[in-house]
Amino acid sequence: MTKRMSKEEKRVTELVRKRMKESRSTELLGCEVESVHRWRAIFRLDVRPRHKQIHGVVRGGILAALADTTAAIAAYTAVPRGTEIATVELTINYLEPVPGGRIKADARVLRVGRNFIVAECEILNEDGSLAAKLLLTFGATAGHSLHR
Repeated sequence: MTKRMSKEEKRVTELVRKRMKESRSTELLGCEVESVHRWRAIFRLDVRPRHKQIHGVVRGGILAALADTTAAIAAYTAVPRGTEIATVELTINYLEPVPGGRIKADARVLRVGRNFIVAECEILNEDGSLAAKLLLTFGATAGHSLHR
């Protein structure tokens, strides 16, 4: 991303980094927060042998988990304080294999409704090629917030 982050975006990005350290699943996955903006989040993952299946490429479930996590954070930036979200639906299209390197998940909120948030996420190989494209729907209810 070429755009410089504002002070607020830097603050929120740091907040998300701290909160993500509380998640055992995120720790096991090994993803890192690159940046968080209003209605958008970008995470990265340095591919390790543990991420690969027997054919030497990243397992599809790893890509889905990375995208789901990234899109959920993007969704949290689009809802009011006190809103809790949960993934209701996730559709993924695997477009090319991910052999290794540093991959990125770039998620954007497309629509915020009263009870649902729709987001998309692109998984990019290290060379910038599109490896997977996802469409995600989150259910939203009062109760939780990214901001404590």
